[in-house]
Amino acid sequence: MPLFFRKRKPSEEARKRLEYQMCLAKEAGADDILDISKCELSEIPFGAFATCKVLQKKVLIVHSNHLTSLLPKSCSLLSLATIKVLDLHDNQLTALPDDIGQLTALQVLNVERNQLTHLPRSIGNLIQLQTLNVKDNKLKELPDTLGELRSLRTLDISENEIQRLPQMLAHVRTLETLSLDASSMVYPPQEVCGAGTTAILQFLCKESGLEYYPPSQYLLPVLEQDGAENSRDSPDGPTDRFLKEEVEWQNRFSDYEKRKEQKMLEKLEFERRLELGQREHAQLLQQCSSQKDEILQTVREEQSRLEQGLSERQRYLDAERQRLQEQLKQTEQNISIRIQKLLQENQRQKKSSEILKSLENERIRMEQLMSITQEETENLRRREVASAMQQMLTESCKNRLLQMAYESQRQNLVQQACSSMAEMDERFQQILSWQQMDQSRAISQILQESTMQKAAFEALQVKRDLMHRQIRNQIKLIETELLQLTQLELKRKSLDTETLQEMISEQRWALSSLLQQLLKEKQQREEELREILTELEAKSETKQENYWLIQYQRLLNQKPLSLKLQEEGLERQLVALLEELSAEHYLPIFAHHRISLDALSQMSPGDLAKVGVSEAGLQHEILRRVQELLEAARMQPELKPPKGEVFGTLEPPTAPLEPAESVRPSAPPAELEVRTSECVVCLEREAQMIFLNCGHVCCCQQCCQPLRTCPLCRQAIVRCLRIYHSG
Repeated sequence: MPLFFRKRKPSEEARKRLEYQMCLAKEAGADDILDISKCELSEIPFGAFATCKVLQKKVLIVHSNHLTSLLPKSCSLLSLATIKVLDLHDNQLTALPDDIGQLTALQVLNVERNQLTHLPRSIGNLIQLQTLNVKDNKLKELPDTLGELRSLRTLDISENEIQRLPQMLAHVRTLETLSLDASSMVYPPQEVCGAGTTAILQFLCKESGLEYYPPSQYLLPVLEQDGAENSRDSPDGPTDRFLKEEVEWQNRFSDYEKRKEQKMLEKLEFERRLELGQREHAQLLQQCSSQKDEILQTVREEQSRLEQGLSERQRYLDAERQRLQEQLKQTEQNISIRIQKLLQENQRQKKSSEILKSLENERIRMEQLMSITQEETENLRRREVASAMQQMLTESCKNRLLQMAYESQRQNLVQQACSSMAEMDERFQQILSWQQMDQSRAISQILQESTMQKAAFEALQVKRDLMHRQIRNQIKLIETELLQLTQLELKRKSLDTETLQEMISEQRWALSSLLQQLLKEKQQREEELREILTELEAKSETKQENYWLIQYQRLLNQKPLSLKLQEEGLERQLVALLEELSAEHYLPIFAHHRISLDALSQMSPGDLAKVGVSEAGLQHEILRRVQELLEAARMQPELKPPKGEVFGTLEPPTAPLEPAESVRPSAPPAELEVRTSECVVCLEREAQMIFLNCGHVCCCQQCCQPLRTCPLCRQAIVRCLRIYHSG
C-alpha cells in the first residue's frame, strides 16, 4: 500500500485550526510568529515553509503533533533561514536533518520529548544558538561539534542514555546552565556532575589543558549582538529611527503586496505541478504493486511445492515418532493404573484405620479388666516361653549380623574377595559358637531380667500389629514403584523423548508424598504402641515377678483375626475372594453383619455402600465375582462347599510365627518384578537410596553421602531412605 494512504488523517478540528493559523500568519500586520501546534500533523505542510520564507517569520512553533521528520520532500531548510526560535517538543522525531547547520540565525532549539537517537554534526554551525533542549530522548552520545557553539548559554540533556560528555564542550565558554542525570554519568564522574555546571566546566577545562573563566566574561559580545538585533526589530527604539522605519515599511508594503500576488501565482503553479507529480507517483506505485503481485504468485507456487515435500517428510517422521510413543504408552498406562490403585488402597486404609483403632482399644480394655492371678503364674510354661523369646532375640541379632556382614562384603568385594569370605566364615562360626554357649545362660537370665522380657514383648507386639504390617507393605510397594519410575525416566532420557514427561513427574511426586505420609503414619503407630507399653508398665505391680513374661504368653495365645472370623462363621470362599481383591480389611465388617455368598447374590451396590464398602468399583467387582462363584457351583455341584463349612480349627501358637498373608499388589504380579538399576554416579554398584522430596532412586549408599542435590533433577535432598532388596 502506498505511503500516503497509511498516514494518520488529522481530525476536522485540527484541520480547521491549521487553516486558521495559516490565514492568521498571512494577514497584514501579523507578528513574526507562526504557530501550527496541536494540529495532528504528520509532516510540516509546504505552505508553512513558503510562509516563513516570504514573510520572514522569526518564530516557528510546531509542538504537540505527530512529526517523524522535520523536512518533508521537495522542501529546503533555506526557507527557514530567518527563524530564531524553533519549538518541536512533544513529537515523534527520530533524527534532525543533517544540514540543520544552515539555520545560522537560530537562537533557541527545543526538541524535548521526542525519539532522537543522535544529533547531526552540522549542529556546530549554529553560531548564534543560545538554548538547546534535548531532554527526554534516546541519545547515547553528543557530537564533538557542540564545542563550536560559541553563544550557547543553556544545555539540557537530562533523561537520556548519555554517560559521557565530549571533551570539546570545554570550549563553550558562555555555558551558564547544564542539566544532566548525574547518577548515570561516567565521564565526568558522578561527584563532579552532582556539584553543578561550574564544577563540570572546570573539570573539562582541566582535562583539555585550558584555563577556566566564568561565563560572564564571554557573554558581553553575545548580549550586545542580541541587543542590537532587538533594537532593530523592536518598535520601542528611538523616535527618529522609528519614523524612518515607518516610512520604509510603508514603501515596502506596496512592494510586498506585489510580491505577495506573484508568490500566490507561483504557489498555484507549484501546487499544480505537485498534483501532477503525485498522479505520476500513484501510477508508478500501481505498476510496482502489479509486479509485486506477480512475484508473490511465483513465490507462493514455489512455497507450496516446498511445503508439499516437507509435509511428506513430516508424515514419515510422525510415523516414526508414533511407533516410538506406542512402545512407551503401554508401560505408562500400566504404571498409571497401578498408581491409581495404590491411591485408592491408601484411601481404604484411612477409612479402615478407625475400625482397627476401635478393635485395638477393645483389646486393651479387655486386657486391663483381666487380672494376673497366682494360678496363671504357676501354670506358665516358663521354659517354652523363654526359649521362644530367646529364639526371637537370636533371629533379630542374626539378622543384624547378616546385614552388617552383607554391607562389609559389598564394600570389600573388589579388593579382598577371597580373604574376606574366609574371615566372614570364621566370624560366623565364632558367633554361632558364642550363641550356643550363651543360649542356656540367656534362658535363665530372661526369666530374671525384666528388661529383656520387655524388649521381646515390644518386638513381638510390633511384629504382630496388623496396622504396622500394612504400613510396611505399603512402603515396600511405593519403593518398588519409585524404582520403576526412575528406570523409566532414565530410559526416556536415553531415547531423547520428552512426551508425557510431565505425567511421570506428577506420578513420581504423588508417590514420594504418599511415601512420606506412610513413614509418618508408621512412626505414629510405633509411638502409639510405645504408649500402650508405657501404660502397661505403669499398671504393672512393682513386686510381681515375670510380668512381661506373662504378657508375652498372652500375646502369643491371642487368637488371630482368622480365628475370630471363624467364630463369626464366614465362608472360606468369601474370605479368599476378599483377599484376592485386596479387601481383607473389610473382613470384620462382613463377619459383623454375617454376610454369606447367598446373601451377597441378593444385594446391590447400594446395600454394600450402606454396610461400609465405599469404593464403587470394588462393590461391582465383589458382586460380579460372587455371581461367577455361584454359577460355577451350580454347574459343578461338587465344588460347592457344605452349608456350615468355615475355617478349620487351629491350635494357638506357643512361639511367634511369621505372618502367613503377603501383601498383594493392585497390579499384575509380573510387573512387580523389579530390575536392579545401577548408580548414576559410580556406574558400578546397585541403586539403593530414595531421595526425598523428588522420589528418584538413582544412587548407591556410598555415593549419596556427599550429595546435597539429586543428580537427575537437581533438587535439594531433604531426606535419604535406604532400600533393602530381598534375595
